[in-house]
Amino acid sequence: MNSSDKGYDMSDWANDIYMMHNKFGVKEWFEKNKGDKDLMRKYIMFRMLMIGEEYQETLSAINNSDAEEVVDGLIDMCVFAIGTLDVMGVDANQAWNRVYNANVAKNVGVKEGRPNKFGLPDLIKPEGWVAPDHTGNHGDLDLAIGTPPEIVVNSTW
Repeated sequence: MNSSDKGYDMSDWANDIYMMHNKFGVKEWFEKNKGDKDLMRKYIMFRMLMIGEEYQETLSAINNSDAEEVVDGLIDMCVFAIGTLDVMGVDANQAWNRVYNANVAKNVGVKEGRPNKFGLPDLIKPEGWVAPDHTGNHGDLDLAIGTPPEIVVNSTW
């Protein structure tokens, strides 16, 4: 199905995640606990580990030729990524637009030193290219990634 197919619904993913977080009390939990820097760091690490878990499951689905699980895994990674931005108070749409605009400002070319087996064009940063700037759109990320406490990354959170 593509955007020209009848019945296609182009969802606002960031708003969907926002609504889901409100429904299940994630925002309420975050607001109640955001003063605990150690807990916030563990929370963001947990979310990143969940993205890693979904990534591994998606690779496994590819190796098993399981298209259903590939689609599910790719979307689950998006849910965790967009959800992390949402719960941390980052405007995901604003961040998306800044990254998108920076990417489309690149030129088609060949990236030296990186093999390109598919014949697709590389995107090259032209002279004067400006990276996306997310200043003012970090939300409460400083609460989670401020001064690193002593924690051990453990996938069994």
